[in-house]
Amino acid sequence: MTAADGAAPHTPASLAQARRALRDGSAVVLPNPAPLTHVVTATTAIAVNQAKGRPTDQSVALWAHHEDTLGTLSGLWDLPPDRRTTAVRLLAEDHLTVLLPVLPHVPLPSWLEPAVKDGWILLFGARWQPLRPLLDDHPVLYVSSANRTGHPPAADTGAALAMFPPTVPVLHLTDAEHSAPQTSTQVRRATTTVRMTSDGQLRLHRHGAQDHAHGDADAYLRHLRTRHT
Repeated sequence: MTAADGAAPHTPASLAQARRALRDGSAVVLPNPAPLTHVVTATTAIAVNQAKGRPTDQSVALWAHHEDTLGTLSGLWDLPPDRRTTAVRLLAEDHLTVLLPVLPHVPLPSWLEPAVKDGWILLFGARWQPLRPLLDDHPVLYVSSANRTGHPPAADTGAALAMFPPTVPVLHLTDAEHSAPQTSTQVRRATTTVRMTSDGQLRLHRHGAQDHAHGDADAYLRHLRTRHT
């Protein structure tokens, strides 16, 4: 029984406990800066899917946070050279989830396969300063929104603790571990997902936190094109 089913919620994990859990192969729920919701991550896609209570073979995003991983990935994207730079910026600066086309007929590393479906790779790129000690331990991580099937993504520690079972640690950062105070009143949402086509065009794939204030998809895409031109 999970906390969402009525069991008492478990206590939050420290950064050291979350690091140990990831090293041991467990999925861990991690916070993000506002306006993003929490995510669940692990060193295997199976662990991420098990934590979410969904089929273990379901596709997940690859957390493209590490320089070495990005170096490998950039040679596999079916994009013009200048658009590859834009893709990295969308991940690292805008904290978007990004769908990118992979080169046809090119062998892919086995660790990439859980994030590839129908010729597209799904990537998440946020690299929040307080999480860097944990992220740097793992060049390859898989990630998804922090929700169990049928529930919205967790917006804070309490919601994550109530939703996930005690076998899934939920990281809570103390004020001293934050690079800035938690004073935002923004409504938290899962990340916006954009798709970049092989000719470098951007398409909105899923509404989310980043595009919410822009009114509609066209307005947000114009914003991105202006920002990254």
